[in-house]
Amino acid sequence: MGSYDITGPAADVNMMGYANTEQIASGIHFRLKSRAFIVAEPNGKRVVFVNLDACMASQLVNIKVLERLKARYGDLYNENNVAISGIHTHAGPGGYLQYVVYIVTSLGFVRQSFDVIVDGIEKSIVEAHNNLHPGKIYVNKGDLLDAGVNRSPSAYLNNPAEERSKYKYNVDKEMTLVKFVDDESGPVGSFNWFATHGTSMSRTNSLISGDNKGAAARFMEDWAEKNGLPKQTGVASSDDLGFLHMTSVLPRRVSTIIPEPDEITDDLMQLASSFEASGGRRLEGSNITRRIRSSQENNAKFVSAFCQSNCGDVSPNVLGTFCIDTHLPCDFNHSTCNGKNELCYGRGPGYPNEFESTRIIGNRQFLKAVDLFNSASEEIQGKIDYRHTYLDFSQLKVSVSTSTGGPQVVKTCPAAMGFAFAAGTTDGPGAFDFKQGDDKPAILPIQIIRIGQLVILCVPGEFTTMAGRRLRDAVKNVLISGSNGEFGTNIHVVLAGLTNTYSQYVTTFEEYQIQRYEGASTLYGPHTLSAYIQEFQKLATAMVENKEVPTNIQPPDMLEKQIGLLPGVMYDSTPPGVHFGDVSSDVAANSNFRKGSTVNATFYSACPRNDLLTEGTFALVEKLNGNDWIPVYDDDDWSLQFKWSRPSKFSPRSFATLEWTIPEDAASGVYRLRHSGASKPLIGSIKHFTVTINANRLIQHKYGENFFLLTVTPPKSKSQQASLLPDPTIKELILGFHLEKRLRANFEQCLYQDFFDRRAAVGDLSSVCASGRGGAKQGALGGKAGRREGGFNEVKSPIAGTGVPVVAVCRSSLPASPTWTVWMKGGSPGSGWRVDLG
Repeated sequence: MGSYDITGPAADVNMMGYANTEQIASGIHFRLKSRAFIVAEPNGKRVVFVNLDACMASQLVNIKVLERLKARYGDLYNENNVAISGIHTHAGPGGYLQYVVYIVTSLGFVRQSFDVIVDGIEKSIVEAHNNLHPGKIYVNKGDLLDAGVNRSPSAYLNNPAEERSKYKYNVDKEMTLVKFVDDESGPVGSFNWFATHGTSMSRTNSLISGDNKGAAARFMEDWAEKNGLPKQTGVASSDDLGFLHMTSVLPRRVSTIIPEPDEITDDLMQLASSFEASGGRRLEGSNITRRIRSSQENNAKFVSAFCQSNCGDVSPNVLGTFCIDTHLPCDFNHSTCNGKNELCYGRGPGYPNEFESTRIIGNRQFLKAVDLFNSASEEIQGKIDYRHTYLDFSQLKVSVSTSTGGPQVVKTCPAAMGFAFAAGTTDGPGAFDFKQGDDKPAILPIQIIRIGQLVILCVPGEFTTMAGRRLRDAVKNVLISGSNGEFGTNIHVVLAGLTNTYSQYVTTFEEYQIQRYEGASTLYGPHTLSAYIQEFQKLATAMVENKEVPTNIQPPDMLEKQIGLLPGVMYDSTPPGVHFGDVSSDVAANSNFRKGSTVNATFYSACPRNDLLTEGTFALVEKLNGNDWIPVYDDDDWSLQFKWSRPSKFSPRSFATLEWTIPEDAASGVYRLRHSGASKPLIGSIKHFTVTINANRLIQHKYGENFFLLTVTPPKSKSQQASLLPDPTIKELILGFHLEKRLRANFEQCLYQDFFDRRAAVGDLSSVCASGRGGAKQGALGGKAGRREGGFNEVKSPIAGTGVPVVAVCRSSLPASPTWTVWMKGGSPGSGWRVDLG
């Protein structure tokens, strides 16, 4: 098993799927992955299946991945035994396919999108290759009823009534799951196939997201790690499953690397001892962004993929389609509202919140997968085999039955799209039609992979429900009837859609006549499905007869012909006096946050295309654990979103907003936000930066109310003596009044610890703190307290002016947050000191 980050450029690049020119990436909902499994016979054949959090596979990507694998392993992995499939998310960067029809809205080819996918696929396969161990595979299947509806029911109804009567539903409800178990470490992963579109996120979304299938994979991998997989062979209890089902925002794997904190006698002293504010500190490299994953890189990991199937007419927007102007159901036959297709939209179960719809549909797939995983008992047995060929679908001769039952030879057509293609679907109306010509695929791969009684049909498009049923049944009949008992009734045939390349939709002949979106997007004419069935039957026959399948043609490699019109990043800038990473909008001072509430902070940032931070993160939530800040959530987590923006389209200035919705299972304590990025100067090389937001925290539950953090940064000068006081007391102090009662009333408690570089032998900044109950108390930021019976303590001690911040953690009952001033010996305000309260 293996996986790797393929998120790609999180800014400026058009998203693939909706063909909406205005849907431009501007941040990350959660990261995209390439997930791979390899199954091998000892000294025999092996197969690779890769599932991408991408809209679809790309022929050009396949070509370059196979070239890399050949350079590494010779002929061990090739086009015959490697399959690469896409989940069909519509929220990933585009520009990685080679045909113009699929990259026109992304302003042509986007090399960054292409490279990160090729790199990620290669590295996930390499990881799976290195993780090969003896083990067993189990298969299970079951129905999931509430994760998809037919979005073109009028076309489905045009199929023969006798055929429709064989099936209870007008979409496939069956999920098929394979469970991988290592002989030593137990379960290491699962892959499943289930049909539902990756369109829970709408055509207006601009955050990179794996949509519902990517979310389901996150949830499954989190669940596995929470329950100790793959380190043990046991599975989770139903109690654990119920807990995850009830959790509205699920955790991710990084949170488990933080042990439960021990009981600390003085939590706030520990907090203050390790608090740091970096203020846009520049880094020499971006390794800091990789520490979450690097901390676990030597551990075995559970890999779970939710693969696509015959989803062509299956929508996750299960509440139905409605007109956005009248809120009435759309026209049944044409999915229009008063004749306008652009007003008809599907509604997901979390409507109107697309993130909630994504979570719900993802969670439903996840829960079904866990159920199948836990109950899987049928072991896969038998040999590994595969067949693959390329075909020119623009001119295939196909033998079909006529209305009288006799044979008739017809041909497929050169690729073309009908009028309804321009209208789009109820999941997302289209932007415009594309010009016809030689800018669409013609030479396509088809492939069968066999792992014992599991047979995977790899198709380069989106088959509708009935089209997929017909293909599966046709292949299954060939395998059972021609194998002399090698295949029995326990054979499991699954269809892997959007695999190895992409060529739009495949409908039945009857559905094609209705010319809904799916029919209008069936490139090679009304007999496309018949051509697929004919050619897959040939592959199946060759498999049972143990014959090879010749390939006389190859798809073109057009990498050198690609043109990209998306301009590069010219340069990044900030306002005068502002550094990259400085805070533009801070968390409100003295804020307390509860589970379910959202924390926001905005930073002066730079374009994410300068460094994709692959296997890293632009956003991080850190939790205080003892004396250390430990990463707990990053931009691959459901709870933390990274949003990027410019004040205007061509502005060199930009902002990064981190938005953290505190999970229900988050431990109470102190948290802070960190942002990392890379800036490009007008002249010179790209420079990395990172910043922890000044005094970001969650002070909750066991710390009580009205706590705040006080950070004092001295100037770079010689050692000085200084005192720090809240401004409401300053005038009285200068006038010589005694402040015991005032301080005691307004400044109830101040717990403290100095934060400084001890190697530099820096001294302690002093402060004033009320006694609270009349006794002497130590100064808020260190130093020995002077005693005044029943009074407050004024402490003055030197601090070396190194610019290193010192932190106090206090609780105040002042009606409003006080401002603070540093006062030097002699009563004059300190110059060059920085005081931050938050």
